[in-house]
Amino acid sequence: MKNILIIGAGKSSSSLITYLLDNSFQEDLQITIADILIENALKLINHHSRGQAIVLDVFDEKKRQEEIEKTDLVISMLPPNLHFEIAKDCILLKKHLVTASYISKEMKTLNEDAIKNGLVFMNEIGLDPGIDHMSAMKVIDRIKNNGGKILLFESFCGGLVAPESDTNLWNYKFTWNPRNVVLAGQGGAAMFIQEGTYKYIPYHKLFKRTEFLTINEYGKFEAYANRNSLKYRSAYGLENIPTMYRGTIRKIGFSRAWNIFVQLGMTDDSYTIENSEHMSYRDFVNLFLAYSPSDSVELKLRSYLKIDQDDLIWEKLVELDLFHPTKKIGLKNATPAQMLQKILENSWTLQENDKDMIVMQHLFGYELNGKKHQIESSLVVVGENQTYTAMAKTVGLPVAIAAIKILKKEIKTPGVQIPISKEVYEPILKELEKCGIEFIEKEVPYLGYNPNNVIG
Repeated sequence: MKNILIIGAGKSSSSLITYLLDNSFQEDLQITIADILIENALKLINHHSRGQAIVLDVFDEKKRQEEIEKTDLVISMLPPNLHFEIAKDCILLKKHLVTASYISKEMKTLNEDAIKNGLVFMNEIGLDPGIDHMSAMKVIDRIKNNGGKILLFESFCGGLVAPESDTNLWNYKFTWNPRNVVLAGQGGAAMFIQEGTYKYIPYHKLFKRTEFLTINEYGKFEAYANRNSLKYRSAYGLENIPTMYRGTIRKIGFSRAWNIFVQLGMTDDSYTIENSEHMSYRDFVNLFLAYSPSDSVELKLRSYLKIDQDDLIWEKLVELDLFHPTKKIGLKNATPAQMLQKILENSWTLQENDKDMIVMQHLFGYELNGKKHQIESSLVVVGENQTYTAMAKTVGLPVAIAAIKILKKEIKTPGVQIPISKEVYEPILKELEKCGIEFIEKEVPYLGYNPNNVIG
């Protein structure tokens, strides 16, 4: 029997745990879920004979190493900054490791030790990063193997609300960490390359420059640029590609409205507001507007940002109760970003019967035998409920499948890595298809630089 230790039992772990338990007899697995709070784990295990939940404080080094020593493979579902300590224990105790997080600089330093000990340290094996890598490399390798030259690669992903649960003017609800949504795009200019020209979009312009896309029967969407679209050129073998762009998907109109918050300064997380806990929503908005003894907050905001009263953007702001005079923020010493997050959570939190939706699309432009072609590859996954969300499914299932494939030695190349080799992506994508996570590919006219989708 092989043992798997899952550290962390948050919202993204539901499909991961259930998949491993469902396959535990066939694969002869024992699953241990460790967390400081085990109520969620116990609920998901549901008295399954091959599962157990234990209380674990990850900062308790002795206990942590005791549990890791008992297992064959560790899955860390902890916040990214906590993976490294787990990884060092896995090197010390010679255990495989799987995470859904981006490879950190610290994690990379363990590559030589992982190889020396024959250990697979698989990272970036969730949704984005994860499914995006694998689905992209499958097509990139196929095009190259057929003799094609890749001219364009664009990749988009978004966590959205399913159409049947889309009940607000923003066409958006929080399907993952709200703080990450509020702070999206900060920390440096977005970088990409278009028709051989490098492009940089500073944060204050990010939500004004979007690309448009259509996804199967789900209609039109928009995407704003991710922070660095260039860092995977080498990993994907696309060092000389003329166009490479990665973006975050939203429904059309979201970015234009979100830009209001950016321009006002409401997404700033660098300073705290005095007396924030006693401020009303209206007081919060007024913080960012000029003083006037006569003009209302509404009038000042519309005048400052040149918003007409009949503009849909204005209706979106009103829908959030931004100008409510008595609703309190209730957060002490909060930053503007934290205060905005609190307001949005009151409107954008998924309700009990709401479903989320994951949308992903890749565009591949290539030349073959002197002719230019383009492939559009799209994925849509709708969640079942608030436990088995689309986000949990698309993050957790690739992690679970990778863990099993590593233990069965179907994935055996050691080292700190991401899922870009055929050894990794081929079996995992095949299994994901059985779970309903499948891309639909179609040939479309080669567009290259499309003047109707200006992103530069």
